Amino acid sequence: MATEGNLQAPTRHALDWKNPDFHDEDKCFHELERIFDICHGCRRCVSLCGSFPTLFDLVDDSKTMEVDGVAKQDYWKVVDQCYMCDLCYMTKCPYTPPHEWNLDFPHTMLRAKAIKFKKGEVGLAERFLASTDVHGQFAGIPIVVQAVNAINKTKVARSVMESVAGVDKDAWLPELATKRFRSAAPEAKATAVKDGDKTPGKVAIFATCYINYNEPGIGLDLLKILDHNEIPYVIVEKEQCCGMPKLELGDLDSVEKSKEANIPLLAKYAKDGFAILSAVPSCSLMFKQEIPLMFPDDAETQLVKEHLWDPFEYFMARKRDGLLKTEFPHKLGKVSYQIPCHGRVQNIGRKTEEMLKMIPDTTINTIERCSGHAGTFGVKKATHQTAMKIGKPVFKAMATMKDGSKPDFISSDCPLGGHHIAQGFEVNGLGAPELQHPLSLVAQAYGLK
Repeated sequence: MATEGNLQAPTRHALDWKNPDFHDEDKCFHELERIFDICHGCRRCVSLCGSFPTLFDLVDDSKTMEVDGVAKQDYWKVVDQCYMCDLCYMTKCPYTPPHEWNLDFPHTMLRAKAIKFKKGEVGLAERFLASTDVHGQFAGIPIVVQAVNAINKTKVARSVMESVAGVDKDAWLPELATKRFRSAAPEAKATAVKDGDKTPGKVAIFATCYINYNEPGIGLDLLKILDHNEIPYVIVEKEQCCGMPKLELGDLDSVEKSKEANIPLLAKYAKDGFAILSAVPSCSLMFKQEIPLMFPDDAETQLVKEHLWDPFEYFMARKRDGLLKTEFPHKLGKVSYQIPCHGRVQNIGRKTEEMLKMIPDTTINTIERCSGHAGTFGVKKATHQTAMKIGKPVFKAMATMKDGSKPDFISSDCPLGGHHIAQGFEVNGLGAPELQHPLSLVAQAYGLK
């Protein structure tokens, strides 16, 4: 007899994506029907994203009012609403492995997305949006950057982008940096390596596309914090996109190419005893979860997984080693902070909140709910308004501190999610607190900026 729900933490199976059956549409639809039938009987995830309301509406509007009454082609409507946040698997579903029903909603959605991509049904515009290394190449060229950034703010350009590239004309878009993080990063001041019981005493920084091309200031603030705590660091010699945007498209071959470019190099740092830090949660999650599940038998991939840290995960472990400075001369006041989905599913706890709460005369209002941005999902014309709708409860919850006052800062570990939240504040008339990344807030509290 099947048990009702799990009494154990969810576990993950390797992604058997090179098996020919993985891309068999009929077999995928059979699994989708099995999963959708379980979801229809449970409906616990209805508030998470658009996939579940879409599914339940399809069922309720069918002749049988069961999953067998839903046309198979309508399954794609459910798949298209999934943006791989992973929250259903990690925080809601009672039927994930090791439960005998073995339900993995996000990776079944990924399988369907991979089939759709293989069939050539993902357009060039979506592929380009997911090619972060391509449109980041203009970063660091001052005249070009200034021109591109200025043009992207005009109504005419945004209308053209909406019609040609499918980018919603009202969605916030990141600007290109005039100087890339890699070019701006100074050498570490500290040279002595002080290993702790829990932490390596030296750090290798995986810059990420976004930090390198769009907001290098976040990465520079991370370096300031490392310097302040006398932790020597290096910037990873070279890198490609982690592959998360391609994963969300179902372009698994491109994810493999990114893996082949990044993993051998990162593995060298791991073997040399470095902690590898990435300041973007989605990038960390790729190396901690998705790539290891795609390549479970690759020793270097598993080695990188074990040496990859979220910055605040590292700092809090450093504190437990007695090797983190805890004197903060500057208060921050009132901070409304959102824990991003790809931070939550790393299973590291509320490490950012833990560090922010160490700062004197600082109040933290923590919101643990999806902002709705989800990478390209938040900027595409087809889904931008849905992303704003999903994020609205977060915007409202962050707009008021627990005592009813207004925040001085809003913050999220996900830089894109942070800007999406700031846009949500503007659109909904919730005020205009200053947006700062948590690393920048800590650097400010340390008196480093």
